[in-house]
Amino acid sequence: MDFLASLPHLVSWVIFLPAIGALVLLFVPSDNAVRWTSLGVTVLTFLISLGLWAGFDAEALSATGPQLVEQVQWFPGVDITYFVGIDGLNLLLILLTTLLGPIIVLSSWTYIGKQIKGYYALLLILETGVLGVFASFDLFLFYIFFELTLIPMYFIIGIWGGENRIYAAVKFVIYTLFGSLLMLVGVLWLGFAAGDAVNDGVFTTNWYTLVSYSIPLGAQTWLFLLFALAFCIKVPLFPFHTWLPDAHVQAPTGGSVVLAGVLLKMGTYGLVRFCLPFFPNAAQTFAWPIAILALIGIVYGALVAYAQEDAKKLVAYSSVAHLGFVVLGIFAFTTEALQGAMIQMVNHGLSTGALFLIIGMLYERRHTRLMADYGGIAKSVPILTFFMVFSVLASVGLPGLNGFVGEFLILLGTFKSEVIGGWAITLIATTGVIFAAVYLLTMLYKTFYGELDKDSPNATMPDLNAREIGLLLPLAVLMFWLGFGPAPFLEKSERTVNLLLETIETKRIAAIEAEREAVVALPLSADDLP
Repeated sequence: MDFLASLPHLVSWVIFLPAIGALVLLFVPSDNAVRWTSLGVTVLTFLISLGLWAGFDAEALSATGPQLVEQVQWFPGVDITYFVGIDGLNLLLILLTTLLGPIIVLSSWTYIGKQIKGYYALLLILETGVLGVFASFDLFLFYIFFELTLIPMYFIIGIWGGENRIYAAVKFVIYTLFGSLLMLVGVLWLGFAAGDAVNDGVFTTNWYTLVSYSIPLGAQTWLFLLFALAFCIKVPLFPFHTWLPDAHVQAPTGGSVVLAGVLLKMGTYGLVRFCLPFFPNAAQTFAWPIAILALIGIVYGALVAYAQEDAKKLVAYSSVAHLGFVVLGIFAFTTEALQGAMIQMVNHGLSTGALFLIIGMLYERRHTRLMADYGGIAKSVPILTFFMVFSVLASVGLPGLNGFVGEFLILLGTFKSEVIGGWAITLIATTGVIFAAVYLLTMLYKTFYGELDKDSPNATMPDLNAREIGLLLPLAVLMFWLGFGPAPFLEKSERTVNLLLETIETKRIAAIEAEREAVVALPLSADDLP
C-alpha cells in the first residue's frame, strides 16, 4: 500500500477512475463484458483508494490543510479551485464508497436484465459524484459534485425501479434540488462576503479561506438555515424524510445500497464539514431544535418501521431512526459524540447496506418483499439466514458489533454535552436502541423463522451462491472488526475532530466579541444624550 500512497494525483485517480470506466463502457459490445468491465473498474478503484489509508498520517494533520492535496486554479479573477484532499472527516467515507462499488456491481449481476450498459455507466458516474463530494475542499467544487449525484440516481430509480418508480424518482429530485438551490444562494453570498473581508476582495470558495472569515451573527442565522436545510433534506432528518421510503422501495437493490450506504451520508457530512465550522454560533443556537427533530426521527422512524409489512420499507424507515442518532451526535459538540457520528455513518452504510442486499436476494428468489410471504426459510437457506442474523444484530447495536460503538459514543457524548446534554435527552435517544431491536428482530422472526410450509416455494428456495457470499462477506468482516477493534478507525478521525471543535469554539467566541465591539463602537446620536 506504500506504493499506492506514492502514486501522483492519487485522490483524483480515485475520484475519476469510475467516470473513465463509464466512458469505456460505451465501447464495450456485450452485456457480459459490461458487467465484468464495471466490476474491474470498481475493484481497481477500491484497491487504489487503499493508498489513501496508507498515505494518511493522522498525527501529522494540521489546521491549515488536508493531506494528499491537489489544487489547480479554475477561473482567472476568482478564487475557485479544483481543491481535493484527505483528512479524518472524509477518509473513511471515501473508503466506504469505493468498497461498496464492486459490491453493488455484483449485487446487480442478475437483478438488472435490461439496458445493462446504461445502468452500470450511471452507477460509475454516481460513484465519481459521491467521491467528489467527500474529497472536495472547495465549496463550489463540492456543490458541482453534490448536484451531479442527482442525475444518475434519478435515472437508476426511474428506469430500473419498481411500479411507482417515476413518482419516487421525481420526488427524490424535487426535494433534493429545492434544498441545494437554497444552498447555492448561501454559497454566493458567503463567497462574496469572505472575499471582501479576508481575500483582498476576490470571490472565494476555498474551505480554509471561508472558515477563517468570522461571519456576523445576523448573517450566520440565515446562512446556517440555507445550508442546514439542504443537508437535512439529504440526510433526511424528520420531517424532510418522506422522499426516502419511496426512493428505497422503488429503487433496484443496487440503488438502495448506494442510497443508504453513501448518498444519505452526504447530508450528515455536509453538516459537519460546512454548517458547524462556518456558522458555529448559529449551529449552537439551533442545536436544541435540531436535536429535538433528531429525537423525533429516532422514535418515529422506529415506530413506523415496526408497522411495516414490506421488509424493504421497514429497513428504509430504520435509516430515518439511525441517521437521527448521527445528527444528534453532530450537534452535541463533544469529541465523543462527533467521533461516534463519524463512525456511525460508516456503520450504517455497512449494516443497512447488507440488509438491503439480503432483501434484494430474497426478492430475486420469490419476487415479493412482504414478510408474510416468507416464514421458516431459515431451514432452506441457512447461509443467507446467518448473514441476515449477523446484519440485524449489527444494526441493532449488539456489543461486539459495529453498531454498538457508534451509538455508545453518541450517547456518551450527548450526555456530556453542554449544548444539548443531560440525562433526559440521552434517555429518549436510548429508547431508539430498544425500538430498533423490536422492529428488526420482529422482521427477522417473521421472515426467517416460524413454520415452513413444505408445499410452498420457500421450502425449495436456493441458498446463497458463491457470488452472493462474496459480496456479503467483506461487509460482515468489517462489521465484526469495527465492533471488536474500532481503535484504528477512530484514530484516523480523532485529531481532525478535535481541530474542528477547537476551530468552532474559537470562531464562536470571536464572533460574539466582534458583535460586542461593534455595539460599543456605535456613535451616539443627539437622541442618546441625557
